[in-house]
Amino acid sequence: MINILMSGCNGKMGQVITKLAANFDNIIIAAGISRQPDKISNSYPVYTDYKDIKEKIDVVIDFSNPEAIPELLEFCKANETALVLATTGLSPDDYQKVKQTAEIVPVFMSANMSLGINVLIELATTAASKLGFGYDIEILEKHHNEKKDAPSGTALMIANEINEQLDHTMDFVYDRSQTREKRTNSEIGISAIRGGTIPGEHSVFFAGKDEIVEIKHTALSRDIFGMGAIKAAIYVADKKSGLYDMKSMLKEML
Repeated sequence: MINILMSGCNGKMGQVITKLAANFDNIIIAAGISRQPDKISNSYPVYTDYKDIKEKIDVVIDFSNPEAIPELLEFCKANETALVLATTGLSPDDYQKVKQTAEIVPVFMSANMSLGINVLIELATTAASKLGFGYDIEILEKHHNEKKDAPSGTALMIANEINEQLDHTMDFVYDRSQTREKRTNSEIGISAIRGGTIPGEHSVFFAGKDEIVEIKHTALSRDIFGMGAIKAAIYVADKKSGLYDMKSMLKEML
């Protein structure tokens, strides 16, 4: 049995994972972390401070916020606990601390826990390798009106993977309103829409002369992210220290 600590348990994704975890017979949510522990009644104890946790924890699933990252990482290192990190909006300093933590414990990190979005990334990098610099590349992402960071971590993940495929020759452009000039061939445009209850939608456009190739992924509910996070927790629970992601998990699954 894998004991999970749900960080951000009273948030939307925390509750989705709590619901989905009940359908698995090889995992259990042993405890939760929340800034508002009394907001929701859970079947497991909920703490506000990692230092108060008494339960044995094998894996932490984190869907909280960047402010909690230092305490979270310290807990994982001190207890030699694996981590599934799904929080977005991390700073360069946060990323450095995550890498240092991965030298001690296994850390699974992905800006998007959907298996489908990671297939989209594979398709987009393949398209970039085939179409090269003859097509303009644009990324459009849509999310609900409560999402705080923009562009989404997933949009940046897509852009970074495409840029790596193109030998890091591309510049990211987030806002065209401040300049009045022609688009260059070395740009990846990234745009964000926020509204309503959109769970998440990402489109990658390769616009060439007289044709457009569009690769699109639409999330119809948060369950896909929850299932991905649970699969990641099961996958990383018995791994050696190191940094893991959806690419490595999909490779092993196939």
